[in-house]
Amino acid sequence: MKFQILKNALSSTLLTTALTLGGSIALPALAQADKAAVATGKTELLWLSQAGFRIQSPGGKTIVIDPWITGAPKAPAAIKADLSALGKVDMLLVTHAHVDHLGDAPVLAKMNNAVLYGPADMVTPLITLGLLPANLGHRFNKTGNIKPFPGIKVTAVAAEHSSLIVYNNPTTGKPESHPAGEAVGYIIELENGFKIWHMGDTGLFGDMKFIFDRYKPDLVMIPIGGNFTMDPEDAAFAIKTWVPAKMVMPIHYNSSPLTKGTLAEFMEAMKGSKSQIVPMTEGQTLAF
Repeated sequence: MKFQILKNALSSTLLTTALTLGGSIALPALAQADKAAVATGKTELLWLSQAGFRIQSPGGKTIVIDPWITGAPKAPAAIKADLSALGKVDMLLVTHAHVDHLGDAPVLAKMNNAVLYGPADMVTPLITLGLLPANLGHRFNKTGNIKPFPGIKVTAVAAEHSSLIVYNNPTTGKPESHPAGEAVGYIIELENGFKIWHMGDTGLFGDMKFIFDRYKPDLVMIPIGGNFTMDPEDAAFAIKTWVPAKMVMPIHYNSSPLTKGTLAEFMEAMKGSKSQIVPMTEGQTLAF
């Protein structure tokens, strides 16, 4: 609050000076001050559950990815009880249509009038099935990128996984299965240049090395649960062999009896790696 008051006072002073001097000096100075604040700002991550995160960018934008909340056993209780407790959401990213990733994304999109970005052949059936208004769905595909806000860029990258929408047909009262394209991961570049690679659900594939070399992420979110994705040993192999990131955050474990991989197993398998492991618990917030 003190920073905001100071910033408003500074803006007023600079605007007065600009009017006095014809606007040739003060307003650019203000723009430079704002850029400096963003450059030195922090990125905050809240782990919602499984592969779901709320990302608050240095420039003040809120990105929510794979928000499985109301159906998730370990999601933060306050947000699980009332999705509005998540706060204002500026955009949503979904890696694929499985329920533990698509989750509450369509509901959050409508609540916040926020665009849901995702694989083209996932977003299309969400719209045609009536789960998402057309104006709130943006389709893109692997190697495609979006620039939803100044200074923010998101690139879709490969993931080795599947994608399916299970839709409860209101006419028949029965669940239906609908193909939902290909799963992806995302390289999320924020206003200060900090890059996150959210791998989504994936198994091992050799182009992990290409993706790391091309985009050079600072933080890699990697699934370790096994069964549907890499297990701890395969995830550690990926980091040690192809993805030597500065920081590695294990995700997609600790929430299902079918995903038995543990943090302890991952840390053991990571011995000898120079990457820093950044563990989190559901509901925890970390700043980078």
